[in-house]
Amino acid sequence: MSLEVEVANASNLPNLETVGKIDPYVKITIQGLTKKTTVVKGELNPNWNEKLVFDLKGQQIREQDELVILINDWERLGRNRLVGRTSLVMRDVLKSGFGQQRLSLSLFDANQRPLGAILNISILYNPPPGSEINVQPVGREIGGNQGAGEGDATADLVDAGVTGDAGTDQLDASGGTGGGQKRAARRTKVGPGAREPLSTKPQDFQLRVKIIEARQLPGANISPVCRIICHTQTKQTTIQKSTNAPCWNEIFFFNFVISPAELFEKPVIFGIFNSRQLRSDAFIGSFKFDVGLIYDEPRHSFINKWLLLCDPEDTMAGHKGYLKICATLLGPGDDAPTFIPMKMSEAEDDVESNLLRPSGVILRPATLRLKLYHAEDIPRMDSDFIQGVKRVFGSDDRKELVDPYFVFSFAGRETKSKIIYNCEHPEWNQELRLAIRFPSMCERIKFQIFDWDRLTQHDCVGTEFLNMAKISRVGGDINDGDGFLPTFGPCFVNFYGAPREYSEFATGHEELNTGKGDGVAYRGRVLVEVQTVVGEVPLTPVEDLLIDDVLRVQKFLRRRKYKLHTAFMGASMISKVDSAVEFEVSLGNYGNKLDESLPPSACTTQPTNAVFDGSYYYFLPWAERKPCVVIDSHWEDISFRLEALNLLIGITDRLEANIANVRLAQKGNMPLPDLAQCLISLLDSLIIDCRKPLPDVLEDFHMQNELDLQLRQFRLTELRYIVEEATKLRETATNIDEALAEVENYLASLKNLTIEPQNSIPDIIVWMIADDKRVAYYRVPAHLLLWSKNPDYRGKYCGKRDTIFLKYPGNKAERENRWEVPALLRLKIWFGLAKDEHEWHKMQTEGELAVFAETYENQASILGKWKSPPSRPDWSDSTGKVALKKEDFKPPAGWRWDGEWYVSPELSMVYEKDTGHSRFMEDVYECQSRLPGTNWNASSIPWTDVKGDAATARKEIELPEGWNWEDPDWQVDLNRAVDEYGWEYTVEATLGGYGPVERNYHMCRRRRWVRMRNLLTSVKTQTDLARRDILTTEGWEYAPLFSMKFHHRERKMDLVRRRRWHRKMVPEDEKKKDAAAQPCFFSFAAKLEESTKEKKDDEDPMKAVTAAPRLFLVCKKPNQYQMRAYIFQGRDLLAGDSSGLSDPFARVVFMNQSQATEKVDKTLCPTWDQTLIFESVDIYSDPRILADYPPEIVIEVFDHDAFGAAEFLGRTRVRPMVILDPSAPKQPMLQWYEVKKGKQSGGELLMAFELFLIADGKELPFQPPRNPRNNKIFMVPNGIRPQMTRTAIEVMCWGVRNMKRFQLANVTSPSVEFEVGGQVVQSKVIRNTGRNPNFDEPVLFFDILMPKEELYAPPLNIKVRDNRQFGRKPLVGVFVVKSLELFRCSPLPMDAEEDEITSIPNASTARASRGGDHVVDIRSDDKAPLPIDLWEEDIDWWSKFYASVGELDKCRQYLELGYDKIQVYESELEKVPEFNEFSDFCHTFSLVRGKNIEDEESSQIGEFKGTFRVYQLPGDPSAPLPPRILKNLPPSGPIECVVRVYVVRAIELQPKDPSGLADPYILIKAGKSKVHNRNEYVPNSLNPVFGRMFEVKVSLPIEKDLFIRVKDYDVVGADDTVGETIIDLENRYLTKYRATVGLPQTYCESGLCLWRDSQKPTDILKNFCETHLRSSPVFVDDNTVRINGRAYTLSEYETKKPVHSNLGPANERLALHVLNNVPATMGTPLVPEHVETRKLYNPLQPGIEQGKLQMWVDIFPTTIGLPGPPVDIKSRKPKKFELRVIIWNTKDVILDETSITGERMSDIYVKGWIRGIDEKQETDVHYRSLDGEGNFNWRFVFPMDYVPAEQSLIIKKKEHFWSLDETERKIPPVVIFQVWDNDKFNPDDFLGAVEMNLESMPQPVRMSEKCSLDQLPNIQRSGGSDVKLVSLFEQKRLKGFWPVYSDAGGVRQLTGKVEMELELVTETEAAEKPVGRARDSPNQHPKLDPPQRPDTSFLWFTSPWKTCKFIVWRRFRWYFIGAVILILIILFIILFFYAIPGTAVRKMFGIK
Repeated sequence: MSLEVEVANASNLPNLETVGKIDPYVKITIQGLTKKTTVVKGELNPNWNEKLVFDLKGQQIREQDELVILINDWERLGRNRLVGRTSLVMRDVLKSGFGQQRLSLSLFDANQRPLGAILNISILYNPPPGSEINVQPVGREIGGNQGAGEGDATADLVDAGVTGDAGTDQLDASGGTGGGQKRAARRTKVGPGAREPLSTKPQDFQLRVKIIEARQLPGANISPVCRIICHTQTKQTTIQKSTNAPCWNEIFFFNFVISPAELFEKPVIFGIFNSRQLRSDAFIGSFKFDVGLIYDEPRHSFINKWLLLCDPEDTMAGHKGYLKICATLLGPGDDAPTFIPMKMSEAEDDVESNLLRPSGVILRPATLRLKLYHAEDIPRMDSDFIQGVKRVFGSDDRKELVDPYFVFSFAGRETKSKIIYNCEHPEWNQELRLAIRFPSMCERIKFQIFDWDRLTQHDCVGTEFLNMAKISRVGGDINDGDGFLPTFGPCFVNFYGAPREYSEFATGHEELNTGKGDGVAYRGRVLVEVQTVVGEVPLTPVEDLLIDDVLRVQKFLRRRKYKLHTAFMGASMISKVDSAVEFEVSLGNYGNKLDESLPPSACTTQPTNAVFDGSYYYFLPWAERKPCVVIDSHWEDISFRLEALNLLIGITDRLEANIANVRLAQKGNMPLPDLAQCLISLLDSLIIDCRKPLPDVLEDFHMQNELDLQLRQFRLTELRYIVEEATKLRETATNIDEALAEVENYLASLKNLTIEPQNSIPDIIVWMIADDKRVAYYRVPAHLLLWSKNPDYRGKYCGKRDTIFLKYPGNKAERENRWEVPALLRLKIWFGLAKDEHEWHKMQTEGELAVFAETYENQASILGKWKSPPSRPDWSDSTGKVALKKEDFKPPAGWRWDGEWYVSPELSMVYEKDTGHSRFMEDVYECQSRLPGTNWNASSIPWTDVKGDAATARKEIELPEGWNWEDPDWQVDLNRAVDEYGWEYTVEATLGGYGPVERNYHMCRRRRWVRMRNLLTSVKTQTDLARRDILTTEGWEYAPLFSMKFHHRERKMDLVRRRRWHRKMVPEDEKKKDAAAQPCFFSFAAKLEESTKEKKDDEDPMKAVTAAPRLFLVCKKPNQYQMRAYIFQGRDLLAGDSSGLSDPFARVVFMNQSQATEKVDKTLCPTWDQTLIFESVDIYSDPRILADYPPEIVIEVFDHDAFGAAEFLGRTRVRPMVILDPSAPKQPMLQWYEVKKGKQSGGELLMAFELFLIADGKELPFQPPRNPRNNKIFMVPNGIRPQMTRTAIEVMCWGVRNMKRFQLANVTSPSVEFEVGGQVVQSKVIRNTGRNPNFDEPVLFFDILMPKEELYAPPLNIKVRDNRQFGRKPLVGVFVVKSLELFRCSPLPMDAEEDEITSIPNASTARASRGGDHVVDIRSDDKAPLPIDLWEEDIDWWSKFYASVGELDKCRQYLELGYDKIQVYESELEKVPEFNEFSDFCHTFSLVRGKNIEDEESSQIGEFKGTFRVYQLPGDPSAPLPPRILKNLPPSGPIECVVRVYVVRAIELQPKDPSGLADPYILIKAGKSKVHNRNEYVPNSLNPVFGRMFEVKVSLPIEKDLFIRVKDYDVVGADDTVGETIIDLENRYLTKYRATVGLPQTYCESGLCLWRDSQKPTDILKNFCETHLRSSPVFVDDNTVRINGRAYTLSEYETKKPVHSNLGPANERLALHVLNNVPATMGTPLVPEHVETRKLYNPLQPGIEQGKLQMWVDIFPTTIGLPGPPVDIKSRKPKKFELRVIIWNTKDVILDETSITGERMSDIYVKGWIRGIDEKQETDVHYRSLDGEGNFNWRFVFPMDYVPAEQSLIIKKKEHFWSLDETERKIPPVVIFQVWDNDKFNPDDFLGAVEMNLESMPQPVRMSEKCSLDQLPNIQRSGGSDVKLVSLFEQKRLKGFWPVYSDAGGVRQLTGKVEMELELVTETEAAEKPVGRARDSPNQHPKLDPPQRPDTSFLWFTSPWKTCKFIVWRRFRWYFIGAVILILIILFIILFFYAIPGTAVRKMFGIK
């Protein structure tokens, strides 16, 4: 079997040499085999004519094999350079049969660019006899136009795993192809649904990966190493030598500061390599998936998962082994899981149950095909500088300034299209192909358009992602037929990014084009088609499409005319006030005003100046003429897709709202029958909704593709399933919560249906434009506005009034801290087919839609007279760029004039800068200048405004009508940085930079004159007068220049003016339904030639000959309303001041009005109790429609600052209750509304709103009462404000802790203020916190009126002040208790005992079970107990620990001895649910100071400890008060304690050293006391076992915080902190759960479980009963105790006879049993003996866990007594063992060599070592084994350190020669034996190996004939291994045969058998019976004699005589004998012929 490649010649090779020519040669590679031709010197057209023959060694050529051909330039010195390359997939060769094929191949460079060179070769493949070539046709496509369940497509889908297990999206954790029930299939995800849109804001992430082990790696004698690559980081494990089953147990940390949107798309690659010292590492296999896949898993983690390794380049090679990993992805605040090793009982099923692989049996090769047709609307990307230069020289060549090409990416691979130069609508017509392994684990396909640049980096035009889950589906059952392969299109894909307008400079929004952030503008679209072909590998990445494919998609390009109508009903909160504002609506590129390539359209509103609303904000005064825009566009008719999407969205929204209503009713304690009726109504509504049909597909208009068919079928199936399940649930539901949970599952399924990946109509974008610049935008999907005749199919916002907030593009708001709203718009948008446009007109009930022709008359003041302006046409558009004369306007076809031209002034001109103000300050600047050395004189412009523009002189400024001067005369403004005369100086006025001090070089100065005036009339009257004035005048607008802001009153500095003319148009036949749909664009055909001549060369003549009209919705008379805003209170607002408080006030914006509440000083929970009344609000709308869709109210909260602007704290939106009949008995209810500041929560506001229609003859409700403090402020009326009740609040003010410095001084004398509902109570002052931070009189009392309903209850403010000298009491910290519900309780009865003590109520009374998170309960049996001393040597505290966590293989017979276990908690002790954070006595409140700024570190400055009791008081003030609850408190003085800290071990610490490890040790700090074990650090470990006890003395509460830090030891420099945890000792001491010392399960006076508490169980029981039960326990005898009348006996708890003799007296044991059981039944479980797992954190990475620490703390108050003996938790020490191995013989070893005489033979020797120990031992060589037998009698001796209890081998060695410390590793005791063939002049040949775990090794056999591979366990056996395994540690000695094998080909092959004897001896036994290695002295136990090897066993060149005897003579002796005889015969003949002549002569002549 061979492959012959004849290399003929090459032509046109590129010359890489500077001097001379290249020296080419050809290098060919296939299946890892490489051949080279000779070098041809100095030739660009070389001729080789050489035949290269590849010996394939029995491996057949596969169709996916690739022949790689490289032509290199040979270099004598240096590296050979690549000239060109090409490749050939062998599929084409195999398809052509076995004959010789001649090929001409094109060459490419390293970047896959064609070189124009050709290589000619011939190929001849000689396959093995009888082989057949089966090549799958290339053109077969799965999931194309066939149905998913038709023909062979279904079989391929099943084979590909598309119909895999239900519930899996990308991975199959079950390991099988699965099936799954039909119901489970309905739960699968189709689309995106699983993950919410990801944030683009960078944040901290940590990826932890633990590489545990690998198995069944292919290859012989390999040294595997694992590399992990994620993003830009690479980690690598250590190298495991000579093993196919390496065990690493290494953990790696990847730290990122990156956005989730970027990180979740990054791949994680696990690669296994064979490490080779002198060569590059050989790749074995890999596994790859996205980071987001880890995050989508439960707890964001993979735990103990096996990865199926494969070779991505060899798709049919099968698996390459298994890799076991753990991985978790942590963000701030995430809890890291513990990477717990699997238990021994689970090990056998490990692989099968935890295998990660694609959903299918195997990974199949596949091709992702992208048919790329063409693109539209690509924006300009290049400068037109060169074009401008060409026009200067007379060139008329116009080019589109973009050179697009397309990039198709998936799973880290990409391919590119060709570049289309100078084209904004490129036609590629190419097919891009990517080779993938299907099903893939990567989630998104990425499409990108780039602009090619010759000199600079290519620019990204736009990026779009296509989620694979949206375009494919995993089926639920093999017969289901509902799975389909990824498919898409033909369909357009829309691209979004930065604004389209080209700029020479960076705009800061370029990253939007790369897919980071929300795209703000449409940037084109591309027609593509995606198909997936399974079983095919692409031959070439790019191919041109056939003409048939191009023609086939033409039917998908049919367009229909659409109309987009928008009516702007109002605009307020305008942020751009210094220039005119207009709004643009665009759909795709239609309506883009700033794109000069488009004809004009009615896409913008008229430019309007913003007007002040009298309070703070600005609005646009459109009044009754609401601007409208209309856009004509042409798109594909995909209404069948969008209508189906709208139907599903409507169903989902209704279901979501119904679920919320039921939840609200449930929360409001609605009676169960009514609640059940609500649920039944919900289900009925759901069933009706799901039975609604999907929209029909009209063949005349709609074109469906494969994905449309598949999605429609899936949706129908899902809806039918939901109807069936909901019907069953309606009939069978018995529990409300369970039924709601099931309904929420339906909701999740419906949300997965609300997907439409093929929405080819772009989103609608609304832009605010000012100064021809885009300021802010809003983007809405078109389907939400789509019109349909069926209301169910109609977009939810179609034609309806909606309120939208515009937003700044990109991250401008966050970057510049701009929280204001750019604009708030109230508008109506309608989108639909042009034929349905009349439906839009029917909706306009507010008024009439009018169309106007518009032109501006322009004039300029020349020599005092108004004449034609020289710089713009007399008649033009608003910009002055297009000449529009009135007589040139001709009505379009279908339209006629309705009246003559008339002046239509812009209403915003009515409003001056003082509009809305009742008090206004006029100001003007007096300017002077001078020359050097001269005096100051008036400047050329003596009077200016603040910007330096010319202004009217102060004495010429007239007082407006309706105003009077407040100041008698003008005054100089001295409240600025000026001199004493008000002057400020600068060098040049145009440069600015004024200063208050005069210098000699100052040439200009100015001063400000101000004068205040007051309004005499109302604002409305002022506006009406101004409006009447402008209507009665000529309507001129004046300005100094056309580019400046216009006003309606002429001023002296005005040089230009203009006025607007309108003429109305109406349809000729207004009765026609589509009359208004006629095009209404004006054409100036008569002036075409003239206009073109007048225009500049670089302008488009289209703009001069077409113009768009203005559209208005002329409303009828408005309805007047009164809006009342009831602002009651706020809670938990953000802090705006450095003190941690705010001075909050709220601004309420409604329509064009705004008002503000009063500010409340120094609080985060203000109570405003204020009503804001908005009088005479004009709303142009039908009252009935308004009642359904009322306009939104915006409430913004600010912090008042004495200097500077108010600071924004948050915003919320509310819709008012509309009351059309003011006399109706209808009142709103106060509700809490959440305030948001960006994404940050900013508290809540309690508010209500009413909107009254002011109707004739109907009076409004009475005004609310006025505030007694301020008569101008209205209060919230009684009917709305909460009902109050008398309430008591008891406050236990226990103390303050950890107070930080304030103003550089310590807080030593604090006091606390408690404020609730305006009432304040203050505590006493602590004299000195250093001596005692507790209050002497801790109990305070409130008697206050509070709301009866908890919903309205005010929060409680805690303020801590420091009492300092001179009466200063600065505020040092605050805390807000949002709700007091947690502390509510019932009052004590009047007859309660005085000394009664009540426990503090907890938030939850539910108690968890006593079982710990890791405790494994082992059922006891009736077997006889083992002797106590049998395992005593291995029983220690660690046995107890491992028995408790379930690691039974490490605890030996601990449980059989009857010892008790401990509780091992996975969390901190205080976070265990049953202990309620030890907050029963007092709570800890974190005090804060400073502003609440997101992303900044915590502003916590201390803690307050205390608690509250809230209960009702009698309503009668004279009634006696109930007894106080908080009394008989423990003493608050300091208490001395001994604290013992037991640190067991750390888990998964963050590495701190460059090696990726750490040298951890423990530092304990309490107050000023510190203890550590730095001298005993654990080197090079991330999972160190400490086993240390630390003891410190503390004084509570002064030293309440116990800091446990894990430090990293460093030789040079300070030690790094890995992480720390803090324990509040005071809470543990004061809690009723008795957390001082954990209670064990048994009382022992000796032995392992020795009692260590200061108190005996009887004393503890007595204290508990006296505290909680008011009585003492009575012991009847030692076995019986009576408590509260009930008797408890010892026999109840000890049902079996004790198995050990360490137990104490019976009465103490009984007391302990009672303590462990009775308190738990009372809801007060006592803390058991435990180990807690505490998370470690580091301030450098806040919120991200740095590892875990398992430990516990014992607290011993010195007042009780001395502490008991400490627990010995020292880590286990290894024992020394010696493994003695005798290699007796080998049998049936494969014969690897052939001798010179032709015999098969091997020179056998055996090598052995223990894994982890580098020392390898070898036998001598048994030479010339002719039958595979080897005789050795050779002894190996392996000393080792072993921990029997943990079955682990301890390896200590330095990783590198420069390492300071030895690294300790625990690995399984695995011994490895290998059989080798010895070669003297070549490397030895590996024959086979066997690896055996000494704890579970296969049992040997006595006879070699029975020895086989069946003795060894196999990972692939299902259900575990059936091989009998034994332990050498138990057997001590084993002897027999074991098989050795090789798996070089991926399959185990028996290569020999080894007879060995293994003996394990202890250190003592080894000293008593010493032995030597090999056969060295002492050669005993047993004595080894030299082996009796056959005479043929020797080394031939050292024994030449033996060589002759046993090799030459034995094999060739007959040849030698024959040769001797032959020689003798020949000699005889020679002698005969030599002697016969003489003899004959003598005979003849008779001579003697």
